[in-house]
Amino acid sequence: MKFSANLGFLFTEHPLPEAIHQAASAGFDAVECHFPFDVPANEVSAALRETGLPMLGLNARPGQIELGEFGLAALPDRAAEAQEAIVEAVAYAQSIGAANIHIMAGKTDGGSNAEATFRDNLHFACEKAATAGKTILIEPINHKDVPGYHLSRIAHAADLIADLGQENLKLMFDCYHAAIMETELEDLLAQHLPIIGHIQIAATPDRGEPDEGDMDYCALLTHLKSLGYDRPIGAEYRPRSGNTSQGLGWLKEFKTL
Repeated sequence: MKFSANLGFLFTEHPLPEAIHQAASAGFDAVECHFPFDVPANEVSAALRETGLPMLGLNARPGQIELGEFGLAALPDRAAEAQEAIVEAVAYAQSIGAANIHIMAGKTDGGSNAEATFRDNLHFACEKAATAGKTILIEPINHKDVPGYHLSRIAHAADLIADLGQENLKLMFDCYHAAIMETELEDLLAQHLPIIGHIQIAATPDRGEPDEGDMDYCALLTHLKSLGYDRPIGAEYRPRSGNTSQGLGWLKEFKTL
């Protein structure tokens, strides 16, 4: 199998362009990131070109994380700011050749106004992304790590995708988040495979390296491969030692699956 290094969590001791080189040297097949906007796009593009790694995706700005914000797209009083962040993310993704843009819903009261705002902003995002040939991703995030996050269940994401009917709106299936909120991940993956745009992994319950913890990723990824999924799997975990390179024993093993 192929794997993508999420540079929001991995190789973070390096500037983003150097982190891309580190991921290539470690044996990753692709990279993805969180919020690259403070790094000139031409520097990121150069690193991608030099390593030959594709950039699978990035996130739109999440608001003020230091104030506890975790996304803007479902916040009724922040629609203009959310759409500015979407435009910025699409432009940056186009500049570096990133395939996907994750739009973060944010923390809400779960009410109808928040849901309507989220749907409106996703429609806006899909239209902007379509002109650039990009895919919009939505990711259910668990309520243990992010209490009040508007989108926490796979079924909710699937309903949004079905209702909006946009070909470039897909599900980012994060196995770590799903394992906390759901049961029977193998069945969920099989059921929703047609709408999945990207898959991420990390150990449960501590979000460390994926070869430890409660989740048997060898079995889950073997099942996923049997379903015909052949795209890189995103490694979005927090290295237990704080040093990415010291915990990469899993990568060689998992690539043989």
